[in-house]
Amino acid sequence: MRKQIVAGNWKMNCSLEEGQKLASEVMQLMLDEVQNETEVILIPPFIHLSSINDQIPFKDKLLIGAQNCHQNESGAYTGEVSASMIKSCGGSHVIIGHSERREYFGESDALLAEKINSVLKNDLTPIFCCGERLESREINTQESVVGEQVRNALFHLSEEQIAKVVIAYEPVWAIGTGKTASAEQAQEMHAFIRKTIAEKYSNETADTISILYGGSVKPENAKEIFSQSDVDGGLIGGASLKSRDFIDIVQAFD
Repeated sequence: MRKQIVAGNWKMNCSLEEGQKLASEVMQLMLDEVQNETEVILIPPFIHLSSINDQIPFKDKLLIGAQNCHQNESGAYTGEVSASMIKSCGGSHVIIGHSERREYFGESDALLAEKINSVLKNDLTPIFCCGERLESREINTQESVVGEQVRNALFHLSEEQIAKVVIAYEPVWAIGTGKTASAEQAQEMHAFIRKTIAEKYSNETADTISILYGGSVKPENAKEIFSQSDVDGGLIGGASLKSRDFIDIVQAFD
């Protein structure tokens, strides 16, 4: 059985006090309302990791992760944070290759492959992001773009290693724009990603990997998107900053 996962990427939002309040609200709503077995992950800015980890009363149901990490373990890399540092704060997951990191910071597939290695070396779970821009979608090259991203960043891994990766498909044209891929478009791309992995490794391995949809998921559309056979949850952006909306998305699996 693949894990059902809902991960909230706070991006560069929330002061320390605001982050603690938001995390507290999410935890209380989970205790009061959530009955399903969805794995819930909060992914705040680095400054929140330790304090939120200390707040969590039920670490079997609520996890924390980081939005990025450096590819090296330590060294003279001012402003950077390593996977081992994230682990020491209680983190369990790390987003690798979010489209904003690719666009604003020029992160290449080769660099992302190194970061994946570091995350796995530290027994953390990478959430590897892939997805096409609007111009690729318009000329119907989304599969070649996403396939290349997956192959370049992940296909150096052993079968045992890739089984530990979570993948997030994020159509870049649907991030922060209010646009959302249709449920059918999401299913089509998730199935393509799973097929690409199966061709390199095996059907069994591909069937164990959770693939999340990351493109303007809201309480109103979550149930339809999550009902698709190859969609295993969501990487949630803006809606994760509102505890009520975020929990409503988690409950879309009910």
